[in-house]
Amino acid sequence: MQVYTITKRISKHGSQAVITIPKLLEKDLKPGTIAEVKITVIKETQA
Repeated sequence: MQVYTITKRISKHGSQAVITIPKLLEKDLKPGTIAEVKITVIKETQA
């Protein structure tokens, strides 16, 4: 089992919020790979 910690800003894609995976991890996180994602909100933006 491999574990990665990534701190990312949430992006917008149309009406959906998305998190992109860095290209560096592309070989380990190929389409079809099942991964557990845990999200900890560090700071909320002012809306």
